[in-house]
Amino acid sequence: MNLYYKSTRNSQLRVTASEAILTGLAPDGGLFVPEQLPVLPIPVKELAGKSYQETAYLVMKQFLDDFTEEELKSCISKAYDSKFDNEEIAPLVKAGNTYYLELFHGATIAFKDMALSILPHLMTTAAKKNHADKEIVILTATSGDTGKAAMAGFADVEGTRIIVFYPKDGVSQVQELQMVTQNGENVDVVAIHGNFDQAQSGVKEMFRDQELAKELAEHGYQFSSANSINIGRLVPQVVYYVYAYAKLLEYGELEEGELLNVVVPTGNFGNILAAYYAKRMGVPIGKLICASNENKVLFDFFQTGTYDRNREFVLTTSPSMDILISSNLERLIYLVSGENSAETKALMEALTVDGSYTITDEMKERLTEFAGGYATEAETSECIRNVYEETGYVIDTHTAVAADVCCKYRKANRCDQDTEKNEEQSEKYLVASTASPYKFVKSVLTAIDEKYGEAEELKLLEELEKVSGVEMPQAVREILDAKILHTLECDADKMKETVKGILKI
Repeated sequence: MNLYYKSTRNSQLRVTASEAILTGLAPDGGLFVPEQLPVLPIPVKELAGKSYQETAYLVMKQFLDDFTEEELKSCISKAYDSKFDNEEIAPLVKAGNTYYLELFHGATIAFKDMALSILPHLMTTAAKKNHADKEIVILTATSGDTGKAAMAGFADVEGTRIIVFYPKDGVSQVQELQMVTQNGENVDVVAIHGNFDQAQSGVKEMFRDQELAKELAEHGYQFSSANSINIGRLVPQVVYYVYAYAKLLEYGELEEGELLNVVVPTGNFGNILAAYYAKRMGVPIGKLICASNENKVLFDFFQTGTYDRNREFVLTTSPSMDILISSNLERLIYLVSGENSAETKALMEALTVDGSYTITDEMKERLTEFAGGYATEAETSECIRNVYEETGYVIDTHTAVAADVCCKYRKANRCDQDTEKNEEQSEKYLVASTASPYKFVKSVLTAIDEKYGEAEELKLLEELEKVSGVEMPQAVREILDAKILHTLECDADKMKETVKGILKI
């Protein structure tokens, strides 16, 4: 039976998986979701001992059933290869009483590589399957990591162009250098004078602009997305939660069926939504704990049922989470509304017009699998220092937000062995470690010792090697002497004109 995808804002719209990947965003502005979430065809215990690539095929074929076995296995083998510096692709580390799922061993040392290394292959395969005759223009907003990972994935891929917008002064120096030194004849990078939410809103607006779509088509182009609004980004992320649970079974760290709480540092909500999808597929995940930094719009939502972006935008040391409009939350809202596309559309329109919306009590009751927490800047720094002093393990700022929230949640929910609540609460916690500490070297080292606060960021890279005992990743080493190739900047309200200029429309 074929699995079709529909829009969160129009349940009547049905497309195949390859069409959803190729289009990126639904024409009505909604996000594509599967008509029903698939389940794993075998028990998770049977995946223990399987490679990452084998696990990826088993999980992804449930979602992408219009890809042939040969097509999907080819995409997987091209994606998860020597670009990753660890054969396990997503290794697990136990530090203290917490498991860290290291998702930063790809080409750009952030978790976005886990999906963006395969998306170009899925997309070009989808284009062939659907006889697309136009050049695909990947239009992407980034809060620091998606942009570089997308550029690295799509650089010089035939039949594609990629244009990335990032907030000037809203990313780390390493993140910016990774983007502005990116090679590729088909790559363009633009710094906007604004924040990530403005970049993301500008991109979404261009996707909805039918007049622009017509102009693009006349010049032989069509838009698609590498952001997590694209289902081709979300599905590969489900894989590593399935893989992590199977590995913990293999290592004897979990018993079959034992619940595992998952803590995810969250900005655009895609990474934690992937964990929810894994749970719905049959992985024994307990609580899904959404960790926010001081831009705690998601924490407030899970506490109150009201999503309100009308607040101060805070620039933090975890910039990939400096987001007030969490796009992927729409997919969860659609599910907890009982897959009511009209209600979802009304709530999303309220967010656009008023900057806020409130879900019903019934919808809120369906969110009990989730919990929210947040860490202040001071708590984030303290967590980095504490984890290092207690275990010798160095984590980045985003991972530290999750580790701090994990610690607080664990303390708040610790209870006697014989209480009913304890039977429902897993004692095992997995933190999604979303970036290498090398990506945020100054913030990390300053948290460990304030003496590093006055040093120049790039000069601290070698110091981090000594402190962490982990060799500097090639992805960082290669940008130190790389030539700046991209210097284009624009105001947030000039993104459309900038795209047309790049494409010579």
